[in-house]
Amino acid sequence: MRPSLSSRAKRGASVCAGFTLIELIIVVSVILTLISIAAPIYRTSIIRSKEAVLRDDLFTLRSLIDQYTVDKQSAPQSLQDLVSEGYLRDVPVDPFTGSNQTWQEIFESDVLMDPNQTTPGITDVRSGSPLRSLSGDLYSSW
Repeated sequence: MRPSLSSRAKRGASVCAGFTLIELIIVVSVILTLISIAAPIYRTSIIRSKEAVLRDDLFTLRSLIDQYTVDKQSAPQSLQDLVSEGYLRDVPVDPFTGSNQTWQEIFESDVLMDPNQTTPGITDVRSGSPLRSLSGDLYSSW
């Protein structure tokens, strides 16, 4: 049987029921310090992953534009042409704008790829984001 609180107090045993205010302040300050270190690293890693997705999407779109132009002997007139002809399942979403409608399609008025090509069209595509990359370049210049 456990002795009651009053009998422990009579014997001079101290009762410790929780943490002191100083201990709580130290623990909270350590946690806040760790969060302040981790938050910028987390944000940077998110941006780097979006940049990697953008690079991959641009590479894919540019390759498919070239392939379409060679196959059809005519450049696509929009990115939707790549979808309708089966080169893409769907136009990818720009990771920085969150939309697949913001891609900047670069049109050339001259026929560049093949002398048999009769119609000019899209020759390049860029992001529609006005933001700057971690290296300082505009995403719309990639």
